[in-house]
Parts: sequence; C-alpha cells; structure tokens
Amino acid sequence: MATVRPLRPQPLERDPALSDRALDNLRFIRETMERAGTFTAISGWGIVAVGVVAMLAAGVARVRPTPEWRVGTWVVTAAACIALSMWATARKARRSDLSMVSGPAQKLALAFSPAMVVGALLTVALLRIGANDLLPAVWMLLYGTAVVAGGAFSVRIIPVMGVCFMVLGAVALFAPPSVGDWLMVAAFGAVHVVFGIQIARRHGG
Repeated sequence: MATVRPLRPQPLERDPALSDRALDNLRFIRETMERAGTFTAISGWGIVAVGVVAMLAAGVARVRPTPEWRVGTWVVTAAACIALSMWATARKARRSDLSMVSGPAQKLALAFSPAMVVGALLTVALLRIGANDLLPAVWMLLYGTAVVAGGAFSVRIIPVMGVCFMVLGAVALFAPPSVGDWLMVAAFGAVHVVFGIQIARRHGG
C-alpha cells in the first residue's frame, strides 16, 4: 500500500518589484505626512533670549540721540536675534529628532521671509526720505505679519504672538513719535519673553 505523504507548503517567492513598490509607497506616505504636519521645534527659551536682548538693545539705543545710532543699534540687534533664534531652534530640533529642512520647516521659512525682506527694503526707503519716526510701526507690523504667516506651520500660540506685534505696530503708527521706542520695548522685549515662556512650558523648551 502506497504511503501518503503530507503536502508541504511551498515557500512563497518574494517579488523584488513588489517590495520596491511597497517601499516607495511607504516613503511617499511618510513624506506626505511630513509636508502636511507642523514644525514644533520653535525654541521658547530662544524667544525669551531674543526678548532679553531686545530690552538691552533699547537701552543701548538711547545712549546716543542720533537717528543713525538708534537705527544701527536695532538693525544689528535684529540680525543677532535672528541668528540666536535659529541656533536655539536647531538645537531643540536635534534634541527632538526633527529635521530643520523638513516640509513644515521649509513652509514656515518661506512664509516668514517675504515680510522680513519687505521690512528691510522699507527701512532703507524710509531712511532715505528721513521718515525715521515711522520705523517702529513698520518694524512691528511687518514682523508681526511674518510671525503670523510662518506660525501657520507651527504651534498655535505663534500666530497669536504675531497678532500682538501687529496690534502694537498699529498703535505706534498713530501714536506720538516719542512713544515708538517704548512700544518697541513692549513688543520685541516683553511680548517675546511672555510668549517664549509659554512656548517653553507647553512644547518642551
């Protein structure tokens, strides 16, 4: 009598092309999720540091009453604060294992930059015609616009901070020129410190 041997399941052969397609699909899904997400590595403590530097700059700007000294102090301070904020954000991104060149980070930078470029151009134009008293309002309005636009791709509190800058800028636009410097201290100093502390507490530094 012939013996019946049980059928053994044959090992499935993997289709290399199918595996490649699956990997491509996973990569596409991951990149799509990254592009649709938000950039959460904005450093709250970096924003606090920017506020402190701005308060110190306000004191330095008042050392000499000349417009050149005042404007030069704020321009140098702005460049230093941008570098400081980027360094702090990059440090937080590394700690959080987030990329500084991800889709949300790129969108944030692209949304933030145009208003800042316009602010630089208007600064030169206003200085040429001697309209120095308008600079505080222009700086606060355009910086606030940049923060609101860029904040659309970050945590929710960032656009709120930008609106505060825009409100103070609007006040400076119609207030006496002597109030402009104090509004700058309130905006670039106090607003940065208050919101920076909130961001650090809620979003891990």
